[in-house]
Amino acid sequence: MSQMNRRRALQLLAALGTTGLTAACGTDGDGDAASAPAGEPIKIGLIAPQSGGYKAIGEEITDGFQLYLDLHDQRLGGHPVTLLTADEGDSAETGTAAVESLLRQGALALTGVVNSIVMAGIRDTVEKARVPLIGSNASPQSLQSVVYIWRASYVLNEPGRALGPYLARKLPTGSKVAIIAPDNAASRDVIDGFKGWFGTAGSSDPRISDAVIWTNPTDSPGGTTYAADIRKALNRNPDAIFCDFAGSAAAQFVRQLYREGYRGPIYAPGFLTEGTVLSDVQEAESRNIVTALNYSADLNNTANRIFASAYRKHHNVSPTTYAMASYDAAQVLDKAIRLAGSNPSSQQVNLALGKIGQVDSPRGAWQFNQPRTPQQKWYLRRVQRDGRLVSNVLINELATLG
Repeated sequence: MSQMNRRRALQLLAALGTTGLTAACGTDGDGDAASAPAGEPIKIGLIAPQSGGYKAIGEEITDGFQLYLDLHDQRLGGHPVTLLTADEGDSAETGTAAVESLLRQGALALTGVVNSIVMAGIRDTVEKARVPLIGSNASPQSLQSVVYIWRASYVLNEPGRALGPYLARKLPTGSKVAIIAPDNAASRDVIDGFKGWFGTAGSSDPRISDAVIWTNPTDSPGGTTYAADIRKALNRNPDAIFCDFAGSAAAQFVRQLYREGYRGPIYAPGFLTEGTVLSDVQEAESRNIVTALNYSADLNNTANRIFASAYRKHHNVSPTTYAMASYDAAQVLDKAIRLAGSNPSSQQVNLALGKIGQVDSPRGAWQFNQPRTPQQKWYLRRVQRDGRLVSNVLINELATLG
C-alpha cells in the first residue's frame, strides 16, 4: 500500500476507534498495491443527472464513486484515474448523448445512471460500443440478456419482493392496503414485485385487491401536488399504505399524506426516506414509516464502518444506498481492471467483471449473479430518532435475493 493510502487508513481507524488495520489497509483489488507496477492513466465515465428532481441522487452517486478514489490514491487496478462526468438528463436521447460524449473522450468503462428510462434508452448504444457499464442505481426488470451492462444496485422489483412477505405476515386477515405510486416504469417494477410476493407463494391477496392509485401530480399552490390522489387512497379507509417515491417527490408525498390526516403505517422501498428526505420533513410526518432496502448506514461490519465514517467526514451526512452502490461500482472496477492486466481494453475489463467473485461491501458480502446484478441481503428499517437525529434504523434482515 502507498504511504498516502496508509496514512488515510490510519486516520480512518483513529476516527473509528477500531484496530481493524488489516481490513482498512487492504490492497486495492486482488493484488499487492505496493508491489504492482504503476499502470498507464485511464478514464472512467460517470453518467448522472445534474439538474431536476434526481439531481440530489446524482450528487450522491458521484460522491460515492469519488470517495472510493479518494481512499485509493485516485487509482483503480493500479492505474491513475481521470473521472469524466456527463449529465444523463431525463430521456433516452439525453442519456445516449451522455454516453456518446464519454466514449469520444476515451472512457475505458462507464458507471452511474439514475433514471430507468435513461438506462433502457442507452442499452443498445452501450452494447454496440462494447464498453462495460456498471450501473449504480437504475435497474429495470426489462433490462435482460445484456453483455456489457452490470448493476451494483438491485433489480427494481426486489424491494417489493423483500417487503411483500413480511407485510403479508404482519397485517391480519381483513386488513386493507392502499397502494399509491407515480405512473412510471420503475414504480411498476416495484409494485409488481410487492403484489407478486404479498400473498402466499406469490398468489393474489384480497387485502390489496383495489386498483393501484397512479399519481397524477399537479403544480397546485400551497403544497397540494398529491392531495387529490392521497384523498382517493384515504377514502378506502386503509389499515396501511404501500407507496413508492424518491428524492424531492418523496418529501412532498410524506408531508402531504400527514397533512391529509393519515397517521397509520407506511411501507415502502427504502428510497422513500433516503438522502435528504428525512431532513426535509418534520419528525411527526415521518413516524410509522418502515422500509426495505439493500443497505442501512448503521450496519455493523468492518467495510461499512470504514465507508460510513469516511463518507460522514467528507460530507457531514450519513451515506445512502445510492452512494454505497456507486462506491461498490468503483470497487468492482478496481478488481476487474487489475485482473485485466497492465494495458486493459474495455472488452478485457468486461470479461474480468465476471471473475471478481465476492465483493466485501458496506451492505454485506455480495456477488454478481448470471443476469449481472447482485445476489445480496435485504434489510428492514424503521424511521425513528437515533440520538439527536431522525434516521433509518436497522430492524432485521428480510431476505437474500438475486
